[in-house]
Amino acid sequence: MELIDRYLQAVEFWLPKQQKHDIVAELSGDIYAQVEEQEIALGRKPTQAEVEAILRRRGSPVLVANRYLPQEHLIGPVLFPIYRFVLKVVALCYLLPWILVSTGLVLSGHASASILGSWWTAAFVAAGTVTLVFAILERVQARSHFLENWNPRRLPPLRDVNRRRLSSSYLELAANLTAVLWWSTKMYSPITLDYMDLHIRLAPVWTWFFWGFLLTTLLNTALSAANVMHPFWTPRKATFRLLIDCTGAVLFCWLVKANIVTAFSVTGVSSQRAAEIANAINLHLAQIFPGAVAFVIIIALCDAYRIVQLKTPQPRLTGVTDAYTN
Repeated sequence: MELIDRYLQAVEFWLPKQQKHDIVAELSGDIYAQVEEQEIALGRKPTQAEVEAILRRRGSPVLVANRYLPQEHLIGPVLFPIYRFVLKVVALCYLLPWILVSTGLVLSGHASASILGSWWTAAFVAAGTVTLVFAILERVQARSHFLENWNPRRLPPLRDVNRRRLSSSYLELAANLTAVLWWSTKMYSPITLDYMDLHIRLAPVWTWFFWGFLLTTLLNTALSAANVMHPFWTPRKATFRLLIDCTGAVLFCWLVKANIVTAFSVTGVSSQRAAEIANAINLHLAQIFPGAVAFVIIIALCDAYRIVQLKTPQPRLTGVTDAYTN
C-alpha cells in the first residue's frame, strides 16, 4: 500500500545509514503482518482509514525512528535526530561557503589569514543558536507532546531519486537555448567587443574560448532535450554531465588566467588610464582563480556522487508491497 510505503520512507529518513535498510525491512514486515491479521479478522482488506489507524498506533515516523537510535541526551531522545540534521544543514549551507569565501579572499590577497580564525566564532554562534532553539523545543515538546499529533495522510509522497521534474527539464532547456542564441550572436567576434562607447579588444586566444563554451552549451542543450523526453537520470547521462561540466570548468579556469583583455577604450578616458583599467581587469580575473577552482571541485564532486548513487543498487522500502497490492 502506498500509505505504508510513505510511512516507511518517512521513518527511513531519520535512521542511521548503516542500519536503515535492515530496520525498515523489519518494520515493514511487522506492519504488513498486522494488516494481514486484521484482514483475516475482518474477512476483507482493511480500508485506508483502518490502515491509518494502524499507523497512528505505531507512532509518528520521528518517534518510531528514535526507538532504533542510540539514546542521546544532549537535546533529548525525541528531538535529537532533527537537531543533528539541522546542524548538518547549517554546516553545509552556512559554514562551508563561509570558509570557501574566506579562503579565496586570503589567497587573492584581499584579506589577512586572521579572518580564518573567526571561523571558530562563527561555528560556535551557529551551533549555539541551533542548540538553544532545540533546547526550548525540547521543553515545549515535553509539555505539549506536539510531535505526537500527526496525520498519516500528510506524509510526503513516494519519490524516485532518479526522476527529474519535467518543469525543471523544460526550464533548463529554455535557459540553454537562450544561452546558445545570445552567445552565438553577441560573443561571436574573436577579437573585438563593442558596446556603445565601450571598446574591448580581446586576445586572439578568445577564439578557443568562444567555440569551447559554445560547444559545451550545445551539449548541455542536447542533454536537456534528452531529459525532457526521458526525465530520469542514468549513469550514462550523469557521466555525460560530468564531462561537460569538467570541460566548461577547465575553460573557465583557463580564461581567468589568460590575460584575455589586451585593449580597453571608452569615450572620455585617456589611453594610459584605459591601459590601467585593462590590466586591472586581467588582475581581478586572475585573483578569482582559487575561488573558481574550489567551485569547480564542488561541482565535479556533486556530479561524481550522482554517478556513484546511480550505480549503487537502491533496495526497495518493502519486499512485500507488490505481492500485497496484487
